[in-house]
Amino acid sequence: MDLSFGAEDEEFRREFRNWLEANLPESERIEPLDLMFEESEESWERRLNWHRKLHSGGWIGISWPKAYGGREATLLQQVIYEQELQRVHAPALISVGTLMVGPTLVRWGSEEQKQRYIPKILAGEEIWCQGYSEPNSGSDLGSLQTRAVEEGDYFVVNGGKVWTSDARHADMCILLVRTDSAAAKHKGISYLLVDMHSPGVTVRPLVQMTGASGFNQVFFEDVKVPKANLVGEKNRGWEVAITTLMFERAGIGLHRDYVDSTRDLARLARMVPRDGGTAWDDESVRQRIAQFACEGAAIKYVALRQLTRRLRGAQPGSENSITKLFASELLVRMHSYAYELLGPYAQILHDTPHAIDRGKWSYRMLSSRSLTIGGGTSEIQRNILGDRVLGLPRG
Repeated sequence: MDLSFGAEDEEFRREFRNWLEANLPESERIEPLDLMFEESEESWERRLNWHRKLHSGGWIGISWPKAYGGREATLLQQVIYEQELQRVHAPALISVGTLMVGPTLVRWGSEEQKQRYIPKILAGEEIWCQGYSEPNSGSDLGSLQTRAVEEGDYFVVNGGKVWTSDARHADMCILLVRTDSAAAKHKGISYLLVDMHSPGVTVRPLVQMTGASGFNQVFFEDVKVPKANLVGEKNRGWEVAITTLMFERAGIGLHRDYVDSTRDLARLARMVPRDGGTAWDDESVRQRIAQFACEGAAIKYVALRQLTRRLRGAQPGSENSITKLFASELLVRMHSYAYELLGPYAQILHDTPHAIDRGKWSYRMLSSRSLTIGGGTSEIQRNILGDRVLGLPRG
């Protein structure tokens, strides 16, 4: 496995780095408290403005075909792109449209759908959410009950979704619906593009432990969706849905530098007072952080192995569940340990006087659990690995 970047890739890095230096002021280089959701309305507007600025420079959807506004960047250039954004602590990207919807439409969408939706995703003119999970389905996505019945030129949708990220900001939704109740549970599902401003759509924010409302519950009551908004074939939406999930899981944990995150944790240990010194003076603390660093390095190299497969022409596959599972659970353990290190300081709210390191570690301890749920729970990832990667017998 060759881990070096070629001359063309390094030129790409220089171009993007120069653009970032010219367009992201030092005052805006603030590491997000939450790597997944906005912390407030102000942080949402900051993310949205940053998305639009990246688009104005041609730096959104860089891997997409040039015909649809992308740069056709190589996989290695996509890695460099993520590295550079992380290096400067750029605002978190609005990712449902760019990470999941756009690539899915490039693969499965009609030409009319591509021309209609992709430019607006890139420009940040339409925000998307993902209508997959349901209140009574748990992690069994195939048991979804939201129904769509054909009436003339429309599907009429009734049902509800939950844990819908960014729904309260969204203009559009990728929605899984049951269109054949007699079929086996993974059959008879269709994949629709739904206007969130349609009559009959109701969004209720779900307030999380952090006080943020990134998750939402969405209700659909006699919502009319044009048949032109069907992606792929009717009753074969499961194939399209899996494509979306593969892109989502490929984006969780693949390019983030977890070794750098452990360095950040080490800096915290040097800030926390303990017994006349700091927590870093304790050998057991250093050993624990070193263990996190080893695990972070392991995730990095597993991700690079997957990258090598894709460079050889393979599509994102079940192996992405490895990085998604271990990266999300590593973050939970790291942030929980940071909370322990802080001791009584952990009770101080973020961005308030006397909070150590902006109080970001306490905030992340509360928020990081969501990454073990989003994109498929840890339990689902283990099932996928056992079944599709290891070939273990079903119990």
